[in-house]
Amino acid sequence: MELILFGLLAVMLVFMFVNTRKRQKQLKAEQEEKAAKTLPGVKVLLQGGLYGTIVAYDAEDLDKPALVEIAPGVVIEVHSQAILRIVEPTDTDTAVAADADAVEADTPAEPAAPRLETSEETRARLERDGDN
Repeated sequence: MELILFGLLAVMLVFMFVNTRKRQKQLKAEQEEKAAKTLPGVKVLLQGGLYGTIVAYDAEDLDKPALVEIAPGVVIEVHSQAILRIVEPTDTDTAVAADADAVEADTPAEPAAPRLETSEETRARLERDGDN
C-alpha cells in the first residue's frame, strides 16, 4: 500500500515539474514577443491602467526604465516590466475617432456655462419646494 502511495506521489511531482517548465517557457516566449514589438511610437497599456506611447525602450536591458508619453509633452519613466501589453489599433478606434469629429462639427464652439445659485436663492428655492 505504501509503495502505491509513493508511486502516486512521484507521478504527481513529475506532473507538477513538467507543467511548471511548460508555463515558464510560455511566459518567456510571450515576454520575448512583447520586447520585440515594443518600439518607440507604439501605444501601450501600463499596469496602472494608463495608456501611453513608447518614447524610449531598451529590450536588451530590462532594468533600464522605459520612457512613456502619457499626454502631449508629459513623459514618465516606468520599469520596463510595467508595460502590460501593446495596444493594437482596431477598426473601431478609427470609427470612434471619425464619429467624434462629426459630433464636434455639430456642436457649438463654446457651451454656455451653468449658472450657480447664491445661498439666498438656494434657501428661497428650498423653502418654496418645502411648501409643496
